[in-house]
Amino acid sequence: MSGDTVITVCGNLVEDPELRFTPSGVAVAKFRVASTPRTFDKQTNEWKDGESLFLPCSVWRQQAEHVAESLTKGMRVIVQGRLKQRSYEDREGVKRTVFELDVEEVAPSLKNATAKVTKASKGGGQAQGGGQAQGGGFQQGGQQRPAAADDPWAQPAAAQSGGGGWGQQSQGYGDEPPF
Repeated sequence: MSGDTVITVCGNLVEDPELRFTPSGVAVAKFRVASTPRTFDKQTNEWKDGESLFLPCSVWRQQAEHVAESLTKGMRVIVQGRLKQRSYEDREGVKRTVFELDVEEVAPSLKNATAKVTKASKGGGQAQGGGQAQGGGFQQGGQQRPAAADDPWAQPAAAQSGGGGWGQQSQGYGDEPPF
């Protein structure tokens, strides 16, 4: 929207995302990201950490379920969204102001990790019975990589089924375009 403050934050999750549902059944996941600036001190030849920013974030609907299923405390993430300001009075009657990020996009940082992305099913929503989120997500860090035969990126494009190549129809995406 016009006038919104859209920001991108890179940082680490302070805790596991907390998934809840509104009375009408809409999923919302809340989490906090700690972003710490680092600068190089040429005199001491060391990196110095600045003051950390702890930013509360909320994400809604199916993406909330994917976040809760995929992200855990300590993971480095990239979060983009609209910065919101909210004021309230605490129990002692002191007026407080907080800043929160209404998340549009969230992804793992691949600077120091790897991730395996799994396309979510189109049905989405809550799974039958157990309340677990369906599909989606990624595995980050010390996860075992797939064998080269199972990894489509490990094979030359010509060796892939359908001939591969960027201009040809991709397989396995149903009625969606390849990108």
